[in-house]
Amino acid sequence: MEKIAIIDLGSNNARLVLVKLMGNGNFVVFDELRESVRLGQDMERDGFLKPARIVQTIKTMKMFKRQCDANRVDKIIAVGTAAVRSAKNQKGFLEEVQSTCGIKINVLSAQEEATLVYHGVINSMDIPKAVIVEIGGGSTKIIHYNRRNLLNYETLPFGAVTLTDLFAADALKPEEQARKIEEFFTEQLSKIEWLKEIEPDVQLIGVGGSFRNVGKISRRIKKYPLEMAHNYVIPKDEFLNIYDMIKVLDLDKKMKIKGLSQGRADILPSAMALMKSFINYTNFDKITISGCGLREGLMFNYAVPTTLEKPIMDVLGHSLNTLVKYYDCNIAHVEHVNNLATLLFKQLRVLHKYPRQYLKILRVAALLHDSGLRIKFYNHHKHSAYIILNSNLYGISHRDITMAAMVVAAYRKDDFHYSEWIKYKDLVSEDDLEIIKRLAVILRIAESFDRSVSQTIVGINCDVLGDSVIMKTEVESDVSLEIKDALNASLEFKKAFAKNLEIL
Repeated sequence: MEKIAIIDLGSNNARLVLVKLMGNGNFVVFDELRESVRLGQDMERDGFLKPARIVQTIKTMKMFKRQCDANRVDKIIAVGTAAVRSAKNQKGFLEEVQSTCGIKINVLSAQEEATLVYHGVINSMDIPKAVIVEIGGGSTKIIHYNRRNLLNYETLPFGAVTLTDLFAADALKPEEQARKIEEFFTEQLSKIEWLKEIEPDVQLIGVGGSFRNVGKISRRIKKYPLEMAHNYVIPKDEFLNIYDMIKVLDLDKKMKIKGLSQGRADILPSAMALMKSFINYTNFDKITISGCGLREGLMFNYAVPTTLEKPIMDVLGHSLNTLVKYYDCNIAHVEHVNNLATLLFKQLRVLHKYPRQYLKILRVAALLHDSGLRIKFYNHHKHSAYIILNSNLYGISHRDITMAAMVVAAYRKDDFHYSEWIKYKDLVSEDDLEIIKRLAVILRIAESFDRSVSQTIVGINCDVLGDSVIMKTEVESDVSLEIKDALNASLEFKKAFAKNLEIL
């Protein structure tokens, strides 16, 4: 199993991500380190990386190299972004890093950096058209795509660190400093002609540590039940409330905010001023946070080389396949259960009348219903539900992830306590509980129809006659075990669909 290391040397932080490649384009992160190096700090004076910042960065690179060696990493992919790109002493710095740390840093152009951010987002989110804003320490990227095609991008040569340094020199009060940054950024946005022609149904995606920190603060405030940054949505009004709270605080008070990284406390107001300016200028009504960006773009491009030309079309499917492989599920079995569950859903639509969107929930539940076996056989459905809840799956909303976990928790036995739903009531409504119950019964029967794990039931035809549903199975050999096991769900089926169950 190949291991690679991704090193992202930014203007604010240096990050190391260790990745295992499992073949067929599947990969998982197994370790991560982040160090605040502030490489871009004070560069606006003369354009040179400062000696103290270089010393700190080289110390960090040496630590990263030791971590790579200890984990027997096969390949290191190291990139430098805005600070290194614009530094007048770039050549000497890169030579020193390579000679003292054994790490060769590839300096990304503005276009390469924007493209990698786009690749990280488009291969991990199922949003057809959007504007991506990535706020780094030394630059801000604005990227527009539609129908999974990159259309426009702009790289502005300032970010959270450089703007904090620039406007701190005026000795302004925090709120005045924020206002000046807003005005400055709005002026820069007005020069981007294509930004004035964005369609009204385009979404805003926020990338980078500052966006993730705002999301974390939001989740702490509302006691959000999932600790999941990717695909987290912040309404505009909520963002503005957080911004108004933070921008007036001095550094000591900002450091005490729950959810705010101490290494980002001094620069977050500047980043949020950029966000505020962008939202007001473009009139977006919400921000969707992406936990994936440049580093994930590098991972996708290495593990799935075809993404260099075109993005993954089935984002959720690729993410699910990764987890199925990682948790060592029986691939033939879970795929067959998914196919049978899909067939049952469609043939029982006359009873449940649910739209196709619920097939996404059922798909997640079916493909990961056995993932908990990696922990323990007994009550493995509960372990599977926990895994799904903490899966950080790509291409699916938090609501759908939560509902899929509840379907798996409920499918094995009728022992799911719906009082447990209260914790997730802001994501899953009380009306959704009936849907969960019905999808759980469908999954239960589908799983029973492959009880011998031999895929002997190859088709199902359902007839609704009076107060009964008659399921006729198409088989390739004896299926007495499968039918007997499925009939054990008769009581749950009647509770869910108000029909008796017959299987032939």
